[in-house]
Amino acid sequence: MTHRHWLTFAAVFAAAWLGFLAGHKQSDLPTAVAPAALHEAPLIGIASVNADTYVRAVRQAGGIPVILPNYDYDPEAIAGYLDRLDGLLMPGGADIPPAEYGESPHPTIELLDDNRLNFEKALGKAWIEQTKKPLLGICLGSQWINVLKGGSLVQDIPTEIGGNHRATTHLVKLEPNTRLQQIFGESEFEVNSFHHQAVDPSGLGKDLKVAARSPDGVVEATESTDPQRFLIGVQWHPEKLMPADQRQAKLLKAFVEAAAKGQP
Repeated sequence: MTHRHWLTFAAVFAAAWLGFLAGHKQSDLPTAVAPAALHEAPLIGIASVNADTYVRAVRQAGGIPVILPNYDYDPEAIAGYLDRLDGLLMPGGADIPPAEYGESPHPTIELLDDNRLNFEKALGKAWIEQTKKPLLGICLGSQWINVLKGGSLVQDIPTEIGGNHRATTHLVKLEPNTRLQQIFGESEFEVNSFHHQAVDPSGLGKDLKVAARSPDGVVEATESTDPQRFLIGVQWHPEKLMPADQRQAKLLKAFVEAAAKGQP
């Protein structure tokens, strides 16, 4: 069995096991990729997965989810992931230590645990700098992209900007002539919202541009300035809105399709 076939088998088993642990019967899980197509579907690594919604969304978009252990951040392990995975999804979670972007912590900060911090920092940095493979960041994952590209964050929206972005819904307005706007084919729509931090527009990472904002001006999405690279971060949670919201399924499908193209 080749490395890829073994990783494919392990990924499918892990995805089913995660569903079981979450209290789902096997019949409740989303339809898996057909066995005949397993070798063709792209392998999508999910860093530090903390909810089966990410696994479901990747499977529904046609990818094979590979759940990555967040303690596995030695260089050899990272090199293996870069070599064998076709795409990387960085999910939501707690807060990045502000020291990572040269600031002191706001009182509202809830820090990532050390294992996840070290893993996602090492994996995300290597993925961005050493490959051109697709990367989708969701919520915290979006913030990681900006920080790893040398940018900074708004540490607490309510006290620094004003307004609430936690446990609510709001509109996002997509910037014209962006990859994100091309994916959705719309200029604005409503999204869910579970964050108190966001990309600082005055501290945008190198080679990134704002792709969407909320009506109050908070950055809701960024993407690479390189039109050939799928490097997108969104503050909302498209995986939580799937499968009912087929609009959000467009983003995951575009991500998986980009991974299937086999960019180096």
